[in-house]
Amino acid sequence: MDAPNLHAFQRAFARHVRDPRHVPRPSGVPARRMAVYNELLFNNLCGFIDNCFPVCRATLGEQRWNRLKRAFFRDWPSHTPWFREIPQEFVRYLGTASIRQPLPDWLAELAHYEWVELAVDIADPPVAAHRAEGCLASGRPLLNPTLMNLAYQWPVHRIGPDYRPRKTRTRQPIWLLVYRAADDTVRFIAGNPVTARLLTLLDGESDEGLSGRAACQRIAEELRHPAPETLVAHGLAMLEELRRQGVIRGIRT
Repeated sequence: MDAPNLHAFQRAFARHVRDPRHVPRPSGVPARRMAVYNELLFNNLCGFIDNCFPVCRATLGEQRWNRLKRAFFRDWPSHTPWFREIPQEFVRYLGTASIRQPLPDWLAELAHYEWVELAVDIADPPVAAHRAEGCLASGRPLLNPTLMNLAYQWPVHRIGPDYRPRKTRTRQPIWLLVYRAADDTVRFIAGNPVTARLLTLLDGESDEGLSGRAACQRIAEELRHPAPETLVAHGLAMLEELRRQGVIRGIRT
Protein backbone atom coordinates (compact mmCIF):
# COMPACT_ATOMS: atom_id res chain seq x y z
CA MET A 1 0.00 0.00 0.00
CA ASP A 2 1.50 3.32 -1.08
CA ALA A 3 1.70 6.32 1.26
CA PRO A 4 -1.44 8.21 0.11
CA ASN A 5 -3.57 5.07 0.33
CA LEU A 6 -2.05 4.17 3.69
CA HIS A 7 -2.85 7.61 5.09
CA ALA A 8 -6.41 7.41 3.79
CA PHE A 9 -6.80 3.97 5.36
CA GLN A 10 -5.44 5.20 8.68
CA ARG A 11 -7.84 8.15 8.73
CA ALA A 12 -10.79 5.91 7.89
CA PHE A 13 -9.68 3.44 10.54
CA ALA A 14 -9.40 6.18 13.20
CA ARG A 15 -12.80 7.67 12.30
CA HIS A 16 -14.43 4.29 12.68
CA VAL A 17 -12.70 3.58 15.97
CA ARG A 18 -13.94 6.90 17.36
CA ASP A 19 -17.53 6.40 16.20
CA PRO A 20 -18.17 2.79 15.17
CA ARG A 21 -21.95 3.23 15.31
CA HIS A 22 -22.07 5.85 12.59
CA VAL A 23 -18.82 5.52 10.59
CA PRO A 24 -18.38 2.35 8.49
CA ARG A 25 -15.29 0.26 9.05
CA PRO A 26 -12.59 0.40 6.39
CA SER A 27 -12.99 -2.05 3.57
CA GLY A 28 -10.99 -5.22 3.93
CA VAL A 29 -11.06 -5.25 7.73
CA PRO A 30 -12.96 -8.24 9.19
CA ALA A 31 -15.98 -7.15 11.22
CA ARG A 32 -15.22 -9.46 14.15
CA ARG A 33 -11.62 -8.31 14.52
CA MET A 34 -12.64 -4.68 14.18
CA ALA A 35 -15.29 -5.10 16.87
CA VAL A 36 -12.74 -6.61 19.27
CA TYR A 37 -10.32 -3.75 18.59
CA ASN A 38 -13.02 -1.13 19.11
CA GLU A 39 -14.06 -2.66 22.40
CA LEU A 40 -10.51 -2.96 23.71
CA LEU A 41 -9.67 0.66 22.93
CA PHE A 42 -12.84 2.12 24.40
CA ASN A 43 -12.70 -0.08 27.50
CA ASN A 44 -9.08 0.93 28.05
CA LEU A 45 -10.04 4.60 27.97
CA CYS A 46 -13.02 3.93 30.26
CA GLY A 47 -10.76 2.27 32.80
CA PHE A 48 -8.64 5.39 33.25
CA ILE A 49 -11.65 7.69 33.40
CA ASP A 50 -13.72 5.52 35.76
CA ASN A 51 -10.81 5.12 38.18
CA CYS A 52 -10.14 8.86 38.35
CA PHE A 53 -13.73 10.12 38.59
CA PRO A 54 -15.75 7.75 40.81
CA VAL A 55 -17.86 10.54 42.35
CA CYS A 56 -18.73 12.02 38.94
CA ARG A 57 -19.72 8.58 37.75
CA ALA A 58 -21.90 7.79 40.74
CA THR A 59 -23.50 11.24 40.75
CA LEU A 60 -24.24 11.46 37.05
CA GLY A 61 -25.57 7.93 36.74
CA GLU A 62 -24.28 5.05 34.66
CA GLN A 63 -26.26 5.77 31.49
CA ARG A 64 -25.34 9.45 31.24
CA TRP A 65 -21.77 8.69 32.29
CA ASN A 66 -21.29 6.12 29.53
CA ARG A 67 -22.79 8.49 26.97
CA LEU A 68 -20.39 11.22 28.11
CA LYS A 69 -17.36 8.93 27.80
CA ARG A 70 -18.42 7.89 24.32
CA ALA A 71 -18.80 11.55 23.28
CA PHE A 72 -15.35 12.35 24.68
CA PHE A 73 -13.80 9.43 22.83
CA ARG A 74 -15.54 10.48 19.62
CA ASP A 75 -15.16 14.26 19.68
CA TRP A 76 -12.14 15.34 21.70
CA PRO A 77 -8.84 15.79 19.77
CA SER A 78 -6.44 14.51 22.43
CA HIS A 79 -2.78 15.03 21.58
CA THR A 80 -1.01 13.37 24.48
CA PRO A 81 0.50 9.88 23.99
CA TRP A 82 0.42 9.13 27.74
CA PHE A 83 -2.39 7.03 29.17
CA ARG A 84 -2.04 8.68 32.56
CA GLU A 85 -2.91 12.05 30.97
CA ILE A 86 -6.30 10.83 29.71
CA PRO A 87 -8.07 12.11 32.86
CA GLN A 88 -6.58 15.59 32.34
CA GLU A 89 -7.82 15.57 28.74
CA PHE A 90 -11.26 14.59 30.04
CA VAL A 91 -11.24 17.56 32.42
CA ARG A 92 -10.31 19.86 29.54
CA TYR A 93 -13.12 18.40 27.47
CA LEU A 94 -15.66 19.12 30.21
CA GLY A 95 -14.46 22.73 30.32
CA THR A 96 -15.40 23.38 26.69
CA ALA A 97 -18.65 24.77 25.35
CA SER A 98 -18.91 22.24 22.53
CA ILE A 99 -20.45 19.36 24.50
CA ARG A 100 -23.82 18.50 23.02
CA GLN A 101 -25.02 16.47 26.01
CA PRO A 102 -26.86 18.47 28.72
CA LEU A 103 -24.78 18.29 31.90
CA PRO A 104 -25.01 19.80 35.39
CA ASP A 105 -23.29 23.18 35.71
CA TRP A 106 -21.08 21.85 38.48
CA LEU A 107 -19.79 18.71 36.71
CA ALA A 108 -16.67 20.29 35.21
CA GLU A 109 -15.53 21.59 38.61
CA LEU A 110 -16.31 18.28 40.32
CA ALA A 111 -14.24 16.44 37.71
CA HIS A 112 -11.36 18.88 38.19
CA TYR A 113 -11.57 18.37 41.96
CA GLU A 114 -11.31 14.60 41.51
CA TRP A 115 -8.50 14.86 38.95
CA VAL A 116 -6.41 17.11 41.23
CA GLU A 117 -5.65 14.20 43.56
CA LEU A 118 -4.12 12.22 40.71
CA ALA A 119 -2.24 15.24 39.36
CA VAL A 120 -0.65 16.01 42.73
CA ASP A 121 0.10 12.35 43.41
CA ILE A 122 2.12 11.88 40.20
CA ALA A 123 3.68 15.37 40.04
CA ASP A 124 7.47 15.45 40.00
CA PRO A 125 8.47 19.13 39.99
CA PRO A 126 11.97 20.34 40.89
CA VAL A 127 12.52 21.71 44.38
CA ALA A 128 14.44 24.98 44.71
CA ALA A 129 17.31 25.26 47.13
CA HIS A 130 15.97 26.02 50.60
CA ARG A 131 16.33 25.54 54.34
CA ALA A 132 13.51 23.81 56.19
CA GLU A 133 14.13 26.07 59.17
CA GLY A 134 14.53 29.81 59.11
CA CYS A 135 12.55 32.98 59.62
CA LEU A 136 9.51 33.12 57.35
CA ALA A 137 9.00 36.79 58.17
CA SER A 138 12.38 38.02 56.88
CA GLY A 139 13.11 35.15 54.50
CA ARG A 140 11.43 34.18 51.24
CA PRO A 141 9.07 31.27 51.95
CA LEU A 142 9.27 28.38 49.50
CA LEU A 143 5.96 26.74 48.73
CA ASN A 144 5.62 23.00 48.35
CA PRO A 145 6.22 22.53 44.59
CA THR A 146 3.25 20.13 44.34
CA LEU A 147 0.85 22.70 45.82
CA MET A 148 -2.35 23.55 43.94
CA ASN A 149 -4.01 26.71 45.22
CA LEU A 150 -7.60 26.25 44.04
CA ALA A 151 -10.91 28.10 44.04
CA TYR A 152 -14.25 26.63 42.97
CA GLN A 153 -17.67 28.22 42.50
CA TRP A 154 -19.48 25.07 43.64
CA PRO A 155 -19.08 23.07 46.88
CA VAL A 156 -17.33 20.24 45.09
CA HIS A 157 -16.26 18.59 48.35
CA ARG A 158 -19.95 18.00 49.17
CA ILE A 159 -21.35 17.00 45.79
CA GLY A 160 -22.17 13.32 45.37
CA PRO A 161 -25.07 10.91 44.86
CA ASP A 162 -26.77 12.30 47.98
CA TYR A 163 -26.27 15.97 47.11
CA ARG A 164 -26.67 17.42 43.64
CA PRO A 165 -26.99 21.23 43.56
CA ARG A 166 -30.03 22.10 41.45
CA LYS A 167 -29.96 25.87 41.17
CA THR A 168 -27.41 28.63 40.74
CA ARG A 169 -28.21 30.05 44.14
CA THR A 170 -26.82 26.90 45.73
CA ARG A 171 -23.35 27.88 44.57
CA GLN A 172 -20.93 28.09 47.46
CA PRO A 173 -17.44 29.30 46.52
CA ILE A 174 -14.70 27.35 48.27
CA TRP A 175 -10.92 27.59 48.39
CA LEU A 176 -8.70 24.53 48.74
CA LEU A 177 -5.01 23.81 49.11
CA VAL A 178 -3.99 20.44 47.68
CA TYR A 179 -0.43 19.14 47.97
CA ARG A 180 1.70 16.05 48.55
CA ALA A 181 3.07 15.83 52.05
CA ALA A 182 6.44 14.48 53.15
CA ASP A 183 4.91 11.02 53.65
CA ASP A 184 3.74 11.07 49.99
CA THR A 185 0.06 11.31 50.90
CA VAL A 186 -2.11 13.83 49.05
CA ARG A 187 -3.71 16.27 51.46
CA PHE A 188 -6.57 18.72 51.14
CA ILE A 189 -6.83 21.81 53.35
CA ALA A 190 -9.77 24.21 53.36
CA GLY A 191 -8.61 27.73 52.62
CA ASN A 192 -10.09 31.19 52.18
CA PRO A 193 -9.57 34.12 49.80
CA VAL A 194 -6.96 35.80 51.98
CA THR A 195 -4.81 32.68 52.33
CA ALA A 196 -5.13 32.01 48.62
CA ARG A 197 -3.98 35.55 47.82
CA LEU A 198 -1.08 35.35 50.26
CA LEU A 199 0.20 32.12 48.72
CA THR A 200 -0.21 33.58 45.23
CA LEU A 201 1.97 36.53 46.22
CA LEU A 202 4.65 34.24 47.61
CA ASP A 203 4.56 31.96 44.59
CA GLY A 204 4.38 34.58 41.86
CA GLU A 205 6.80 37.16 43.19
CA SER A 206 9.40 35.10 45.02
CA ASP A 207 12.10 36.01 42.47
CA GLU A 208 11.68 39.65 43.49
CA GLY A 209 12.58 38.79 47.05
CA LEU A 210 9.12 39.05 48.61
CA SER A 211 9.47 37.99 52.23
CA GLY A 212 6.71 36.59 54.39
CA ARG A 213 6.29 39.92 56.17
CA ALA A 214 6.25 41.87 52.90
CA ALA A 215 3.56 39.57 51.51
CA CYS A 216 1.44 40.00 54.63
CA GLN A 217 1.88 43.76 54.45
CA ARG A 218 0.76 43.70 50.83
CA ILE A 219 -2.40 41.88 51.89
CA ALA A 220 -3.06 44.47 54.60
CA GLU A 221 -2.70 47.26 52.02
CA GLU A 222 -5.01 45.55 49.55
CA LEU A 223 -7.66 45.02 52.23
CA ARG A 224 -7.15 48.51 53.67
CA HIS A 225 -7.10 46.87 57.05
CA PRO A 226 -7.57 49.32 59.96
CA ALA A 227 -4.94 47.51 62.05
CA PRO A 228 -2.33 46.32 59.54
CA GLU A 229 0.18 45.08 62.12
CA THR A 230 -2.48 42.86 63.68
CA LEU A 231 -3.19 41.35 60.28
CA VAL A 232 0.53 40.92 59.59
CA ALA A 233 1.00 39.09 62.89
CA HIS A 234 -1.94 36.84 62.08
CA GLY A 235 -0.55 36.20 58.59
CA LEU A 236 2.89 35.25 59.88
CA ALA A 237 1.33 32.84 62.35
CA MET A 238 -0.60 31.32 59.47
CA LEU A 239 2.61 30.88 57.49
CA GLU A 240 4.16 28.99 60.39
CA GLU A 241 1.12 26.72 60.57
CA LEU A 242 1.34 26.10 56.83
CA ARG A 243 5.00 25.18 57.25
CA ARG A 244 4.05 22.72 59.97
CA GLN A 245 1.50 21.14 57.64
CA GLY A 246 3.94 20.93 54.73
CA VAL A 247 2.40 23.57 52.46
CA ILE A 248 5.55 25.66 52.93
CA ARG A 249 8.86 23.82 52.67
CA GLY A 250 11.04 26.46 54.35
CA ILE A 251 12.87 29.54 53.12
CA ARG A 252 14.76 29.96 49.89
CA THR A 253 18.56 30.03 49.97
